Amino acid sequence: MKIARIETFRYWAKWKNWIFVRVETDDGLHGWGEASLAGAVDAVERSIHELGQVLIGQDAGGVERHWQAMFHTWRWRGGAIQSTAQSALDIALWDLEGKRLGVPVYRLLGGPFHTRIRAYASHWLGDVKTAEEAHAGAREAVRLGFTAFKWNPFKSPRFRTHEAETIMHDTALMEAARDGAGPGVDIFCDLGERLSARTALAAARSFAPFRPGFFEEPLPYENAKAMIALKQQMPVPIATGEHLMNRWEFRELVEGMGADILQPDLCHGGGITEVKRIATFAESHFLTMAPHNSAGPIGTAASLHLAASIPNFYILEQMEGEREMRDSICTDPLIIEDGYYLLPTKPGLGTDLDFTAIADRASQPLPIRHTTASRWH
Repeated sequence: MKIARIETFRYWAKWKNWIFVRVETDDGLHGWGEASLAGAVDAVERSIHELGQVLIGQDAGGVERHWQAMFHTWRWRGGAIQSTAQSALDIALWDLEGKRLGVPVYRLLGGPFHTRIRAYASHWLGDVKTAEEAHAGAREAVRLGFTAFKWNPFKSPRFRTHEAETIMHDTALMEAARDGAGPGVDIFCDLGERLSARTALAAARSFAPFRPGFFEEPLPYENAKAMIALKQQMPVPIATGEHLMNRWEFRELVEGMGADILQPDLCHGGGITEVKRIATFAESHFLTMAPHNSAGPIGTAASLHLAASIPNFYILEQMEGEREMRDSICTDPLIIEDGYYLLPTKPGLGTDLDFTAIADRASQPLPIRHTTASRWH
C-alpha cells in the first residue's frame, strides 16, 4: 500500500480558511488531515506538498517513521507553518492506518480509556456587554446540555487606560454568568495573551469568588518564565499551550510547573503522534490535557480520538457556533449528547468529507489584522 497522491482543499469557515489534505494510496484507500492555521494559507498549503514528497512512494504504514522523516526533512525545522503541514499529514496517515486495519484510530492509540468525551462550548457569550446578556448566555449553554463554556473577557481597548474600571466591569459579567450557569457548570476564561503578569493576577483575584475553571493564555506564550512565576501566585488554574508546536517547546513550561492544564492543538502541534507524546509528558508531571480545537471536522475528529486514548484528558474545546457548518461538509458528523462527544465506531477517524459541499464555499483571503495579543498590558 504505497502513498501515491496528496491533494489539498480549502474551505472558507467564517473567520479563517479550513485546509484539508487527502492522502491516497495506490490501491485507492485515502486518509484525511487538516491544516487550518489562521493565516499564511498559501504557505501552509505549499509546505504540505513539499513535505508530502517525503511520503510519496512510501508504504503508508509506520506513522512514527513518517513523522520522524518529515520532522527532520530540513535542518531549519519547526515553526507554525511547517508544523501545521506536518500535523495534517500525520492525521491523514492515522486515518489511513485505521481504515487499512478496519478499526477506529483511538483503538490504535491504546484506547478507549474514556468512552465519551466531555466538551465545552467555546467563544460563548460573544461580545457580551451587559450582565443581562452574560446571564442569558450562560443559561443558554446549560439549556443546550453543556457542563462548561468559555468566554473572552478583557478584550476592551479601554483596558490599557481604564484598568480598574475594566476589571470591575468584566467581573460583574463573570458574576452574572455564574449566576446564570449555576454552581455546577465550569466557566473558562480565554485571555488570548492580552494581559501582563500584574494585570492577570489582579483579574484572577477579582474573578476568583466566581470560580473560573481556568484562565487561558493570560500572558504571551513566548514568556515561559513569567508564566511559571505567575502560576505560583494565581488563585485560578492556568491553561496554555495552543501556540507550542512540540514536546521540546512545552518542556520549560512543564518542568517549571507553569500551567495546570496543557492545550496543544493537534492541527499545529505535530498531529496525533506528537500530541500523544505531549500528553504522556504532561502525565509525568501530573498535568491534565484540554486540547485546543478551533478546527473543522477532521481536526475535531482527530482531537476526539486522541482524547479518548489518554488517561489525563480533562475536556475538549467545541466551537459550537461552527457545528452546523462542520456537519454540513462531512459524511458522519460527530454526535454530542448532554455536553459529551460520543466516540465514532467506523474505521479511521470515522468520517469523510463531501467534495461538493467543500466546493460551495471557496476560500477567501484572510484580512490582515493586528492581534490584541501584541498589545498586552
